[in-house]
Amino acid sequence: MGDAHEVVDAVERAAEGGGDRVTVGQLNDELGHRSTGALMALPALLELTPVGGIPGVPTVLAVIVAIFAVQIALGRDDMWLPDVLERRAVGRGRLRKAADWMKRPAEWIDRHFGERLTVLTGPAGTRAAAVAILLLCATVPPLEVVPFASSIPMATIALFGFAMILRDGLAMAVAWAAFAAAAVGVWWLLP
Repeated sequence: MGDAHEVVDAVERAAEGGGDRVTVGQLNDELGHRSTGALMALPALLELTPVGGIPGVPTVLAVIVAIFAVQIALGRDDMWLPDVLERRAVGRGRLRKAADWMKRPAEWIDRHFGERLTVLTGPAGTRAAAVAILLLCATVPPLEVVPFASSIPMATIALFGFAMILRDGLAMAVAWAAFAAAAVGVWWLLP
């Protein structure tokens, strides 16, 4: 079983149990070290939606990503979440449906991605990626003056997050290439 399928299994385990809601904190506990990539990718992906066009939202999302990136850069495996995030909840039924929906894409991902170029996804590689993510987060506030320009660094952050989830060095190499392209794009956009 591959990494993506393990994430889906963790989501299913979180959806089991009593009560009608699952908190982000419970989901984070169930995902364990796998949550680091998801905590990078999800806010970045949210910025790529029309929500990212609302003034101030990209900066808030970049701050959230930066909180997690600092923890990764310092070598933490388990992520500390602010209370306001940890207490957010979703219905168990909705979470089960999401896990069911994710099974087929997870199988496809596991067939096409895997543990390649593991030096890029080991502890040192992940810490280096976290530092790159912090640099990308720092570019978001000034880029907000140009509509949707903050999507450049946030898309790159999402790529790093996916590479961390999959522990695929080839995906990490693509993220590093996107980082280089984003650096050029940001350099060109900023006065």
